[in-house]
Amino acid sequence: MYAIVRTGGKQFRVSAGDHIAVERLDAAEGDEVTLDDVLLVGGDDGVAVGNPTVEGASVAARVDEHYRDRKVTVYKYKNKTRRRVLRGHRQQRTRITITGINAGS
Repeated sequence: MYAIVRTGGKQFRVSAGDHIAVERLDAAEGDEVTLDDVLLVGGDDGVAVGNPTVEGASVAARVDEHYRDRKVTVYKYKNKTRRRVLRGHRQQRTRITITGINAGS
């Protein structure tokens, strides 16, 4: 069984046992979280497509770790004015393990 779930503004195709990295979730490491924004559920008995989400469907996951993604460097330059700005950004991320998929009704 698989599902397409939306979290952090992105969509992920997940199955039980998958490890995915998502935008930071507000949960402690080791906590169980439920992702309710399920767009599609598929398996041997067919596919259920949501409009926009599948009613009653959810994905259970365990928070493995919180970490910071690789650094993205932003450099702004204006010629003839000696203006230079160098900034870096590291996005907060969460690695989760999918523990189960509830297909709903």
